[in-house]
Amino acid sequence: MLTSSKNVEVKPDTRNHKGFFVQEASYKFMGIDQSGWALICIDDATCHYVDPDNLQASEEIVGE
Repeated sequence: MLTSSKNVEVKPDTRNHKGFFVQEASYKFMGIDQSGWALICIDDATCHYVDPDNLQASEEIVGE
């Protein structure tokens, strides 16, 4: 289950709640609103509502 402030990535061809494509990047997962949209933010000014099924956890590379 996704927890707040977790880093996530969007799957290819993900669209936001307005139907626009969302840039493939690492986002901070902020939570899910009452209507079921996941709120993700790339920074303090750029956030998107997307379908939670289009999110995947970011893979953090651990040094050897």
